[in-house]
Amino acid sequence: MPARFNLEYLHSQRLEKQVKTTHNTVLITGGTSGIGFALAQRFLREGNAVIVTGTNPQKAGAVKHQCPAITVELADIRDRQVLEELVYRYPDVNILVNNAGIQYNYNFADSAINIEQIEVELDINLLSPMYLTKLLLPQLLNHPTAAIINVSSGLGIVPKQSAPVYCASKAALHSFTKVLRWQLEASSVRVFEIIPPIVDTAMTQGRGRGKIPPEALVEEFWRDFSLDRFESRIGKTKLLFALQRLMPSLAERIMRPGL
Repeated sequence: MPARFNLEYLHSQRLEKQVKTTHNTVLITGGTSGIGFALAQRFLREGNAVIVTGTNPQKAGAVKHQCPAITVELADIRDRQVLEELVYRYPDVNILVNNAGIQYNYNFADSAINIEQIEVELDINLLSPMYLTKLLLPQLLNHPTAAIINVSSGLGIVPKQSAPVYCASKAALHSFTKVLRWQLEASSVRVFEIIPPIVDTAMTQGRGRGKIPPEALVEEFWRDFSLDRFESRIGKTKLLFALQRLMPSLAERIMRPGL
C-alpha cells in the first residue's frame, strides 16, 4: 500500500507540473519559415502569445502579413547582445523553442572551406541555443510551468558523410538536451526534443527524398508535447533509432550517402 501511494503521489506531482499547451508566451528562433513558422502557427492557434526571430526581412514581412498576431523580431542569434536584449524585452516568455539551424554540405578537407564557415554552423546550431537557454533559465525557473524545446535532427543520431559539422552539432545538441533534462527534472522546467527526419524546407531544397511537410512534423510533435513525452521522434526517425540500436552498421550504410 505505501509503495502504491508513493507511485500515485509522484504521478500526481508530474501532472501538476506538466506544461500547459495554451496561455503561454513562446519564443521561437528561426520562426519565420519552415519548421519554426509551422510551430509558431500551431502555438498561436492553441491560444499562446508567440514571438519569432528571423534574419530575412522579406520572410519577416510575410509572417506579419499572414499572422499579424505573431510578434516578429529581426535578430541574428549569433549576436550575444541581441539575445540579451530579447530576454530583457520579453520577461513573460515561459517556453523557448531553439529551432534556428543551418546546414552546409562539403568535404572537410576542402581548402576552400574556411574557419568562419565552420564557426557559423556551430554557432547557429549549438552555441547560440545553449547561450539563449542559459540567459532565459532564471525566468523559466521562476515560472510554475515552463519548457525548453530543442529541434535537433535524425542526422545527430546517425550522420551522413557530406555534412560533418551539421551532424556533429546536432549530435551535441541531442546530448545537451538530454543532460539538461536530467539536471532540471526536479524543477518546473520541462526539456523537450524534436528529432525530425528530412523535412521539406528551404534548407533541404534541391536534395533528399521522402520529405515530410513542416505541418506534419508539428502535428506529430504536438501529440507528444500534449502527453508530456520529452523526446519526439518524428516519422522515420522512429525506425532510425530502432535500426541504429539493432543493426548500427546497416543504419550507417543507409544514412552515410544522405537521403
